[in-house]
Amino acid sequence: MLEVRIMTVMVVLPLLLAAMFLLPNTWWNIALVAPLLVAGHEWARLADFGRGAEAAFLTALLAGCLMLWLIAVPAAQRPGNAAAAPERAVFAVAVAFWCVIAPCWLWLKIVVRQRLALAVVGLVVLLPTWLALARLQHDAWLLLQLLAVIWIADSAAYFAGRALGTRKLAPAISPGKTWEGVGGAFAAVIAYALAVHFALLSTRDLPTVIAGFVSMVAVGIVGDLLESWLKRCAGAKDSGRVFPGHGGMLDRIDSMTAALPLAALVFV
Repeated sequence: MLEVRIMTVMVVLPLLLAAMFLLPNTWWNIALVAPLLVAGHEWARLADFGRGAEAAFLTALLAGCLMLWLIAVPAAQRPGNAAAAPERAVFAVAVAFWCVIAPCWLWLKIVVRQRLALAVVGLVVLLPTWLALARLQHDAWLLLQLLAVIWIADSAAYFAGRALGTRKLAPAISPGKTWEGVGGAFAAVIAYALAVHFALLSTRDLPTVIAGFVSMVAVGIVGDLLESWLKRCAGAKDSGRVFPGHGGMLDRIDSMTAALPLAALVFV
């Protein structure tokens, strides 16, 4: 299984990096719509939407992308490429969801069956992620550094959990995750923050870099757990089969949906 996972990464990662660094921002934004719709389809599957409800949900995602794109496009012309107030409001709503609502949802292990509520949550989860990716690609190197936080945390948690894991993090939600894996993720990302600060982000305060990266890991764990809980409630092992060895689109971006809006709020 590990070999299959590595092969998938070797195929997908170069395509992602090529698009991220070579595409103009407008085309990058358009290209992001396809994975967004795949993730939306998987969300609709986990939420048990019928065809009509799924079509309405995907239409709402597209409409939301258009609305956010109209907000994001003028951002490149602002002095210092600073984020606009509407963008920051979108990111703030997402951060509030991941820091308050999602942890309470997981703590209480709430099973949500109301489709309208799940549709609203799906929009709150997916649209700010699209906007964050669209916004951060104006500085592709910064986006790569932030994505690396998520990738390093996931890899460190996986290997530390396999090597040292004994204490379960949330056995009723995701039995494979351990506190030792969480510790490995934080340790690896702090080391990465130190390296990135001194090599690439020296213009930013070291405490800001460390706090931002550590916060990304923390909310990323919440994003991972929420998707695991939704899959458990739906009786699904994976959200889909888009990526061999990795599962579906949501399986790959679950941490990203929580971490990137926070990163955009801190670093843009």
